[in-house]
Amino acid sequence: MDIDTTQPWGLAIDFAGRATITEAGHTIYVNVSDSSYNSIIAPDSVSGTYAPVTVAAQFTEWGANGSAIRGSARTTIMPIGTAMVVPDQTAIQTVVASALANFVENTAAYTTLAAKWTPPTDGSGEGDGDGDGDGDGTEDPTATA
Repeated sequence: MDIDTTQPWGLAIDFAGRATITEAGHTIYVNVSDSSYNSIIAPDSVSGTYAPVTVAAQFTEWGANGSAIRGSARTTIMPIGTAMVVPDQTAIQTVVASALANFVENTAAYTTLAAKWTPPTDGSGEGDGDGDGDGDGTEDPTATA
């Protein structure tokens, strides 16, 4: 991801701290937000410090039969002393790269899991929910556990 040096966070974000970018063929949603409970940017009345800022990136790719693989990452930027958090132009770049890496890890894990699973082919009724394997959906009263 290229950093836009004209923007405080390295990417143009809207008034709510959101941006959407395309990176490595994925549409990635970015959010920059503080963790305060107030809509006014001001120091906390108890601690006297400003709230930390969270930068998050996430995306989902959908596959066959409703399958989904996600990539996500988050980082928190802490204020220094009693000053506000200073925008970090590399923060969004870092979380986007981490979200893409997370997606690759999740894809590998899903592929490994799928390779271990063998669907039933004998028509034994597996999955009818009653646990007796006959496929009729009713439990066999003569079966013993």
